[in-house]
Amino acid sequence: MSLDPFLQSILVCPKCKGDLAMVEEPEGLVCPACQLLYPIREDIPVMLVEEALPYPSVDAR
Repeated sequence: MSLDPFLQSILVCPKCKGDLAMVEEPEGLVCPACQLLYPIREDIPVMLVEEALPYPSVDAR
């Protein structure tokens, strides 16, 4: 899945407001500063700190 480039350019980490990087497995957006993965579910990025998973130690769901 590929996010719209414009959408990806404006999304920031909701916790620290830092840049995000797209990862394929598990699919989501990663904040390197916070080491959190914001998952993409049904083609929609879940940008809630409460839903973020620790990265790189993400457990498979």
